[in-house]
Amino acid sequence: MSWINEKGPLSDVVLSSRVRLARNLADTPFPTVMNGVDRDSVVNRVRRSVLGQDFSIQDYYQFLTIHDLSPADRQILVEKHLASPDLMEQAQGAAILVNQREICSIMVNEEDHIRLQCIFPGYQLNEAFVYINKVDDAIEDQLPYAFDEDLGYLTCCPTNIGTGMRASVMMHLPALTATGQMKLILQTLAKVGITVRGLYGEGSEAIGDIFQISNQITLGASEEEIISNLDVVAKQIVERERQSRYALMKNDRLQFEDNIWRAFGTMTHAKLMRLDEFMNLLSKVRLGVEMGIIPNIDIQGINELMIMGQPAHLKKFGLQNSDQKNLDAVRARVAAQKLGHNQ
Repeated sequence: MSWINEKGPLSDVVLSSRVRLARNLADTPFPTVMNGVDRDSVVNRVRRSVLGQDFSIQDYYQFLTIHDLSPADRQILVEKHLASPDLMEQAQGAAILVNQREICSIMVNEEDHIRLQCIFPGYQLNEAFVYINKVDDAIEDQLPYAFDEDLGYLTCCPTNIGTGMRASVMMHLPALTATGQMKLILQTLAKVGITVRGLYGEGSEAIGDIFQISNQITLGASEEEIISNLDVVAKQIVERERQSRYALMKNDRLQFEDNIWRAFGTMTHAKLMRLDEFMNLLSKVRLGVEMGIIPNIDIQGINELMIMGQPAHLKKFGLQNSDQKNLDAVRARVAAQKLGHNQ
């Protein structure tokens, strides 16, 4: 179970809520200047703290060293939003711990010594914050964090100093995109310290009308203030998206439904489907499910299909030939099967 196949609040617009904490050890240089011995030492210390008997969180964590993972397995962790692309590029002295439900992961020696993240389905920012705080406290009970009384938690990147916290909400915003409102929203959010990124965070595109809304600054505000500010913004965006959806449907219901069913028809009958096409069509199908137009499919099923259609997940199907055309063919077949049409 994970955020992918569990239903959460406001799931008609919000896919998931995530809280991430950046932490460093007080007695060790930042990862950017560490040697191999120091990197391995940090990995072992974090592993022992989480997997040891003194860890106060009663949960099972799987420990994975990045060096031992295949390229496909690394990418699968990224596609599930359990790990960052930057962590997967580390050749030595990097690891990740993932809990059994796949809602919490602990990245070791990415940009900081420790990157904790908790990701919950739907709109559950406060729940994710409470959970990750418990994990953070359990680690801090055993390992000394780099902390300054005036600045707060010390991090490799100055923009993370302070709380070291990034809170984000992944949202499906097809109506705001279609009506051209996203540009103004992006400009407004930037003025209040909120940043907007694509599906896989910093540097990624907002394909499939999916956006990540998160706080920009961590210094000078408490964790509670960051959560509260993002809460206000996220709920306003949810309301505007809902209003825009109903306005589009009211304005021309026949055209609105035709766009959705054309996307559904393509996804259930196409023989080849590129990733960008897949994500854009799935956005329309997701909208149809969210608006009650397409029956017998739930949001969890759409989330699962979104992840299953990513490149590394497709390669899990035992492809002997993973060239682009073959991947596109398998993606089309998976989409048709998941949406209830056998090719």
